[in-house]
Amino acid sequence: MKQYAQVEHVFRHEYGFLVASLLRRVGVHHIDAVEDAVQHAMMQALDFWCRGDIPDTPSAWLYQVAYHQLLSEFRISHRRKEILSEQVDFANDVFAEQPEVPLPGEMGDSLLRMLFVACNHDIPVESQLVFTLKSLCGFSVKETALRLFITTANVYKRFSRAREYLKNQPIDLDNLTNSDMATRLPMVHSVLYLVFTEGHLSSHTDMVIRKDLCEEAIRLVVLISQSTVGDVSETYALLALMYLHLSRMNARQDDSGALLLLEQQDRSQWNKQFIAMGLGYLERSAQGQTLSRYHVEASIVAEHCLAPSFKKTRWDKIVASYGLLERIAPSILHQLNRAIAMAEWQGPNAGLDILQSMDIPIWLNRSYHWNAVLADLQYRCGKTTLAKKNAKQAIQKAPTDNIKDLLRNRFEKYSLSTLRNID
Repeated sequence: MKQYAQVEHVFRHEYGFLVASLLRRVGVHHIDAVEDAVQHAMMQALDFWCRGDIPDTPSAWLYQVAYHQLLSEFRISHRRKEILSEQVDFANDVFAEQPEVPLPGEMGDSLLRMLFVACNHDIPVESQLVFTLKSLCGFSVKETALRLFITTANVYKRFSRAREYLKNQPIDLDNLTNSDMATRLPMVHSVLYLVFTEGHLSSHTDMVIRKDLCEEAIRLVVLISQSTVGDVSETYALLALMYLHLSRMNARQDDSGALLLLEQQDRSQWNKQFIAMGLGYLERSAQGQTLSRYHVEASIVAEHCLAPSFKKTRWDKIVASYGLLERIAPSILHQLNRAIAMAEWQGPNAGLDILQSMDIPIWLNRSYHWNAVLADLQYRCGKTTLAKKNAKQAIQKAPTDNIKDLLRNRFEKYSLSTLRNID
C-alpha cells in the first residue's frame, strides 16, 4: 500500500511535465495520442514499480516509455506520413534506441508554455480551466468538478471543447510572442491559483500529494516571476498568498492525521521562514499600480499569520478586506467568508444576518460549505433545530472522510454526539 501511494505521488507530480514535453515535441494537434501514451506509461509503471523499486529517475523512465508508445502508435497509424513530413526533428530520431530525455528545467518550461497555449481567449474560460487542470495538472475528473463547483458531465463537455480547438490549431509552443503571453497571464495566474487551492483545501485523501501540488504551483509562479512577461505585481501578490498559506500547512493536522481548524492550530508550528517570504512578496507586490484579488487575499492571510492568537486577530480588518474583495472579484464565496469573519468580530447574529441576506446559487447549495457555515452560526445563535438539519447535510455532502470528521468534531462541541452515526 505504501508503494502504491509513492507511485501515485510520482504520477501526480510528473503527469503535466510528460504531456507538455511530448506535445512540444510532436505538436498540440496530437494531444489525444500524447495523453494515451502518458496513460500507458503510468499503467506500466504501476505494474512494474509496485512489484519492485521506483527508479532513481522516475521522470526519465516515464518519458521513455511514453515516447516509445507514441512512436509505436505513429508507426501503425495513418498519421505517420504527416508526422514525418511536419516534424523533422522527430523523424530524425524515430528509430533511436533511447529518446533524449528533457532536463527538468526544460520540462518545466514546456509545461509553462503549454499553460499559456491552453489559456487562449478563443477557448471559453470555463474550458481553459478544465483542460489545464485535467491535462496539464493531473487532476481527476472528480477533483476538477469539486474544485470548480460543476458536475462531472460538465467537466467532460468543457474538456472536449478545449481539446477539439487545440487539436485543430497549428500551434507552435516555441513561437508564442510576449504579447500573447502577457494577454494570457491573468488566466495562467488563475489556473495556478486553483492548483494551489486544491493542495491547500484538498478534496483528496492523500495530504502528501496535496502539499506537493502547492509546492509545484509555487515553483511555476516563481518561474513566471523571473520572466519579462511575469514580472508584475499580480505575480508577486500570488506568491505572497501561496507562501503565507503554505506556512500553516504542517499545523493543519494533529498527530493522528485529523484536520484542525484555524483556531485549533498550534501557531508555534507555523513556518516563520515562509511567513517572512510571503510578507516580502506582499511588500514587493505593493510597488505596482494594480490591486488584484491576490493582493487582498494575501493581506487577509497575513492578518492571520501576524495575529498572536485566534481571538486577538484583527477581524475588523478581515471583514473590510472581504468587502473589498467582493468589489474587485465578485463571488458568493467572499460573502460567505465575510459572514464568518463578521461573526468573530460582532457576534454570530451579525454573521447570520449576512448569510440570510445572500442569494445562494444552486452550485453553492450543493456544496457542504454553505450548510457547514450556516449550521455553525445557527448553533451559536441558539437555533438548534435548524442547525442540526444543516449540520447533517454538511457532513453528508463533504467530499472526503477527513472533512466529514472535521465537521463532526466542529459540531460535537454543541453536544451533537448523535452525528457520529451519519454516513
